[in-house]
Amino acid sequence: MIAAIHAGWKGAFKGIIKRTLNFMIKKGCTTKNITAVIGPCISVKNYEVKKDFIKKLMKKDGKNKKFFKKIQNKDFFNLKKYVHSQLKALNIKKIDIINKDTFNPKNNFFSARRSIRRNESDYGRNISVIMVN
Repeated sequence: MIAAIHAGWKGAFKGIIKRTLNFMIKKGCTTKNITAVIGPCISVKNYEVKKDFIKKLMKKDGKNKKFFKKIQNKDFFNLKKYVHSQLKALNIKKIDIINKDTFNPKNNFFSARRSIRRNESDYGRNISVIMVN
């Protein structure tokens, strides 16, 4: 079985990872046979957030503090670490990470956040494909 989950902060916050893995397990998968891959995502150094965002995550779980970093009096969020911790909490042992920052233009990904920061008129679209041979 294969699943593709778009787990930005909202999806991860609302439990999409847990719901998907629970579905897979219900259909016969076991956590020891699941390999999760965290795909390209925005890096912590480019993911500046506002205080209301921090409050929302902290209200859900005070332990979420570890996903925030203060740099030059600004707050930043570590999405990759947030997703990784959810996978570990669900007993997923095999987790691969593709360390590509989608915000960095040299990595050739579209980024709404980057486009907004640059005042560009559009941010493009991304697509993910999973294929089994």
